[in-house]
Order: sequence, then structure tokens, then C-alpha cells
Amino acid sequence: MSSMTALERTMTVIRHQIPDRTPVALHNFLVTLRYAGYSLGEGLRDGEMLAEAQLRFWRDFGQDVIMLENGVIAEAEACGCQAVYPADQPARIVEHVLANGLEGVEALVVPDPYTTFPMCEVLKATRILAKEVGTQVYLMGRADQGPVALAAALRGWEKLILDMTLNEQPELIQRLLEFCVQVQRRYMLALRECGAHGTSLGEAGVDIIGPRLFRRFAHPYDCQLIPSVGSLEYPVALHICGDSTRILPEMVSTGAQILELDYKTDLATAKQALRGRCTFLGPVNPELIWAETPAGVEEAARRAIEILGPGGELILGAGCALGANTPPENIHALVEAARKFGVYRADGSLVA
Repeated sequence: MSSMTALERTMTVIRHQIPDRTPVALHNFLVTLRYAGYSLGEGLRDGEMLAEAQLRFWRDFGQDVIMLENGVIAEAEACGCQAVYPADQPARIVEHVLANGLEGVEALVVPDPYTTFPMCEVLKATRILAKEVGTQVYLMGRADQGPVALAAALRGWEKLILDMTLNEQPELIQRLLEFCVQVQRRYMLALRECGAHGTSLGEAGVDIIGPRLFRRFAHPYDCQLIPSVGSLEYPVALHICGDSTRILPEMVSTGAQILELDYKTDLATAKQALRGRCTFLGPVNPELIWAETPAGVEEAARRAIEILGPGGELILGAGCALGANTPPENIHALVEAARKFGVYRADGSLVA
């Protein structure tokens, strides 16, 4: 089988075909900035720094997918929340725009991602990367909060979980989640307009809200959002942290082209649930990639490829974001594991 470009290889597995080898994605927005010598506090607010850090990292590590984002605060901050950007930690929301009550949703306005910080900086980075490497590598412009996750950032996690549990204001909860769908849809489409090949959303999973609230609130609005944006031409990845085994059928039914799952999910069950319907992205534990030796990272990647790789439909990567201090040699080991163990025969079986 002839060698493919990173973009061709990634699109091949998303389209349920057999690539030359397993592609690799690195959930690396923090470690790229540290690797480039930038302060996280500055780099996460500056589109040029974001793009330059990702370019430098890609040139040195050669992954197939660039996962571009500035964390899980872009949409919430654009909607009016207050965020802080520490020099050496991820940005975080510190003041929630709906902290005083769901009634405030009526005053919220869907932000223009082209003019509203920090969305506009991520779009700037997307345009730079699309121009520089858009014909070579798969560029995933990440709109990293799903409807419930964004609602929680606007309201505060504890307050939103209580709102959903008691459900005393169902009309306002519905209005809030519909607003979040509108915010996400506009941002995801703007990322496409700026040159991203695909996008993503990060939703609240069962480790946070439990399966009952997930099915009642997150799943219906994910099902509204994802099909309105995603296709095989512009794939949407649904990211949920933790053990998603119990909600795999719901995740698949959203229509997402990619499911980002971590090591806590039962991999054999996921392989069966996703076969022919979604591509699996993950599942290597990012803490293992940070703490293990390169040999340990290689072994974890080998096991994942052995379970998830046959027949294609696997993008190897970390199950969640890599820490800023993740050792470069361990990241090289993850990338090289795909080249060592993820080579395919034409029938979809693995050579190794």
C-alpha cells in the first residue's frame, strides 16, 4: 500500500477505509506552548503564538492531526464569563455570567467568533495553520465545550447540576441549552470557514453528571448540534472524559464521525459499538504518557492498537489533554508506536 500524507491517512480512517498505518493525534495545546518556550498565560491568548507553537511541535514530532484550541474557556469567556490565564497552568473560568440565576439567559447574545476574544485568536491561529500546512496535515479546530459543558461554565458546575437534578425551571434550562447549541454551531462553522478540516466538542460525561442526567440533558442537545455541523467532509469529534462505556450507544447515535474516548472506557466494547459507524480517537492515559518511560508508553500504545486497530477506524492519541510538562521522548514514543505497530495490510489486518 502506497504511503499517504497525514491528511489523507486521517481522512481515510474517518471514511471507514484502510490507511497505510494508524494516524496519530496529539491533544497537546499545553505542551506545545511549553515546548516552544512560551508562557501559557500569554500563548493561550495569542493566535500567532498558538499557531507557531503547533507548527514547531508538528515539525519535530510529525503527528497526523493538529488539535488546535486554547482550552475549555473560549466559548464561555466570549459569552461574558471572566477567565484567568496563569503563567504556567491552563486558563480557567472564575466568574460565571449566570451565577445569580438562570433568568440571565434572556440577556445573553451569541458572540461573533470573528470579533470576540478569545474565539477570534483561535480563528487567527486556524487561518495561519491552514495556510502553512493545510494540504499536509489534518487540522482539527476544537470548539471544546458541548451544550451542557458550556452551560455549566456559564452557570457554574454545582449550580447547573442542581438545576438539572431538581428541574424546577425546565423552560429556562431548555433556553440555556438551546443558546449553547447556537454558540457552538456558529463557532464550529467559523473554524471551518477559516480552514479547519474538522472540529470537536467536549461534553459532560457520566463521571461528572451521571448517565441519567447525560441522557436527559446532554444527549438530546448533542443530537441537535452535531448533525447540523458534521459530515464526512467536515467531521465532528465528540470528546467525553472518564468511563463512557455505559453511554456508548448514545454517543454513537449523535452522528459524530469521531468519538474521543479515554483509557477508562472498555476498549473491546467500544470497538464493537463503533465499528462501521465512528472512528475512535484515543485512548492512551495522558498521565501515563507524562509519568512512564518511553518503553511504557510504547507498550500502552501497542495494546491499544492491538484492540482498536484491526479494520481501521482508529486515530491513536491521548485520551485527554497532555500536561504541559509531558516529556518529549514519551511523545516521540507514542508517535513511533503507530509507525511500528499500526501498519496495515490491504485487508485491514495489522502487519505487526
